[in-house]
Amino acid sequence: MLNKVPGVSAIFWAIKILSTTVGETGADYLAVHVGLGAGRTAMCMTGLLVAVLLMQLSRRAYVPWIYWLTVVLVSIVGTQLTDLLTDKLEISLYISTAAFACALAATFAIWFGVERTLSIHSIVTTRRELFYWTAILFTFALGTAAGDLATEALGLGFQLGVVAFGALIAAIAISYHVGGNPILTFWLAYILTRPLGAALGDLLSQSREYGGIGLGTVLTSIVFLTVIVGLVARVTFEHRGTYRTDPAQ
Repeated sequence: MLNKVPGVSAIFWAIKILSTTVGETGADYLAVHVGLGAGRTAMCMTGLLVAVLLMQLSRRAYVPWIYWLTVVLVSIVGTQLTDLLTDKLEISLYISTAAFACALAATFAIWFGVERTLSIHSIVTTRRELFYWTAILFTFALGTAAGDLATEALGLGFQLGVVAFGALIAAIAISYHVGGNPILTFWLAYILTRPLGAALGDLLSQSREYGGIGLGTVLTSIVFLTVIVGLVARVTFEHRGTYRTDPAQ
């Protein structure tokens, strides 16, 4: 197979952050406003995720719209997983954050032990891709738990949350550009974009009395989904052009 995941670029990170925001606002919309509740939302989105993930796994190369649809659905499912543990099972955010961190660390350890690499530039077998998507799911769940812990339990708030997580990502980017390990810096940034996107989504969608701007989950989700579709369309066009002109293809 050709590499099944996109290269890292500014557009990649833009779509990633937008996807995490949609995961936060979309999950809230389905669970609260549509009235599905956390449990039914989680089941419906998990079923849809499995279907799209099977589609993703069946492809022999990177297909932008399938890949990013999978990411958006993973974002929603990861959010719901954390919310179920916190709201339904009343598990402390400290415990869920630690548990998801351990699960992610175990995934990386097993992945590296089997494949001897964690690079996203070598996702060329189904086994590596399964490791990749397992890690992605846990990064979303961990990012949701850590973000809620920072903005709610520790009282950081949405505005300071956006600033704090944005500053951490900027520090990681600087570390990468001055010679930091590319695999480590990528995965740290990937984890942190989840709480950044969640804090941004809450800041935009929540009412003013809760510290938000008050745009609502519907408008926020529609705007961000529209931007995602536009960016993915651009990436698809560029990808097809590269595919047709590259003699190696």
